[in-house]
Amino acid sequence: MPLPVVSIKQMREWEQRTWATGITESSVIERAGKAVAGYALRLTKTGDAVLVIAGRGHNGDDARVAAQNLPEREVTIIEAQEPADAIAKLKEWTAGHRPTRSLIIDGLFGIGLNRPLEGGWLELVQKLNETKIPILAVDVPSGLDAENGMPLGDAVCADVTVTMGAPKMGLLKSEAAEYVGRLEVAPDIGLIPCPFDSELSWVCPEDFDGYPPRRPDDGHKGRFGHLCIIAGSQGYHGAAVLAARGAQRAQPGLITLIVPSDVYIPVASQLRSTMVHPWQSGLWEAENFTAILCGPGLANYDLPQELKRDIQRAWQESPVPVVADASALDWLPKGPTCPDALRIITPHPGEAARMLGKKTPEILADRQAALRQLSEQWGGCYVVLKGRQTLMGNHIGRIYVNCSGNPHLAQGGAGDLLAGWLAGFAAQPMLQTDILKVIRYAVWRHGAAADELCRTNPHWTLDELEAAL
Repeated sequence: MPLPVVSIKQMREWEQRTWATGITESSVIERAGKAVAGYALRLTKTGDAVLVIAGRGHNGDDARVAAQNLPEREVTIIEAQEPADAIAKLKEWTAGHRPTRSLIIDGLFGIGLNRPLEGGWLELVQKLNETKIPILAVDVPSGLDAENGMPLGDAVCADVTVTMGAPKMGLLKSEAAEYVGRLEVAPDIGLIPCPFDSELSWVCPEDFDGYPPRRPDDGHKGRFGHLCIIAGSQGYHGAAVLAARGAQRAQPGLITLIVPSDVYIPVASQLRSTMVHPWQSGLWEAENFTAILCGPGLANYDLPQELKRDIQRAWQESPVPVVADASALDWLPKGPTCPDALRIITPHPGEAARMLGKKTPEILADRQAALRQLSEQWGGCYVVLKGRQTLMGNHIGRIYVNCSGNPHLAQGGAGDLLAGWLAGFAAQPMLQTDILKVIRYAVWRHGAAADELCRTNPHWTLDELEAAL
């Protein structure tokens, strides 16, 4: 199940309720430390050097346990009781180790830190960052306020943060990104089930065990939907191809791609199973489509106004799910749409800012509020607010935080592929009864495929991402 995003107060109460049942702190520390070690092993290879910085609190205890569970690694522990001594030992260790064959485990300060770092402790954190050696932070990067995501004077800039039990609110803040790095959650550390709920929920890979469901043995293409895609324009025809290929990976029964006539040949020549038609007004109404995707590659300034009006009509009037992406987002009319019809928009922060008449930093400062406002103003639609830890939800209910993906997705075309992939599932009638699960799965799997590629070759292309979906 998705994990609630908790406050520091809730985390402390969760721990106290756990101890009240007879579960011991030492048993939880043992499991937490082994979880950290598991991530450290994935980040290193046999013979690599690992430096463990262990502070006075339970973060230090977790780090010490991790140090004991790193076989075939050259492990050194610095007991950081006094900063001057720790700095001297850090300098000595870094002098003899290459950044490419080393890892630092940061177990210096945890969520209990409540005042700015000063003096030697501040210098120690800064020296850790200056090593340029990858850092794995235990629970929270040392020096970061896990409630508001701001550094307390300064904070460790981790490459990966393994947080315990559930994500802390501050770790998801945009301001925290440079310190947290990739956020991983170790949920099973021996605590009782989390007694709290939250507006924000962290998506877990286990949420999609057995999903999508097995298709019936007597299934035929008529049962799995017919997706209509309106996409592409001169100079941007590749986006239409990527959207169609993403949709093919989701395996709806049929896909029809409608493109402006001047890009019909270059688009159609790259696709086989997708039916490609030059655009004519109202073509989206001509078939029994079960979903419509509009927007990828419709960026040419010289598009017919009637094509834009077609998309506006589809958004307002179509009884089937409509997914709006990219340029189409700028044309959507506000207000209600066809009653009970599903609507999904997929803006990145810049597009969300344009839609709401704000600046991008304002969107990033409160992404939850931005998602709610977008949904409210555009007829209660579902929103996929893309970016680091993509948010998914609408104006009411739970908002989901995606756990997968990495900065290598920041390349032209990745969003077009996602739009097609998502719409390909949304077109399938048997999946439309839980559209939010469709959205969560599509976003998670898109990011997970990128993560898998990065483990073997960080210089992958979108063709490889498509093949990995």
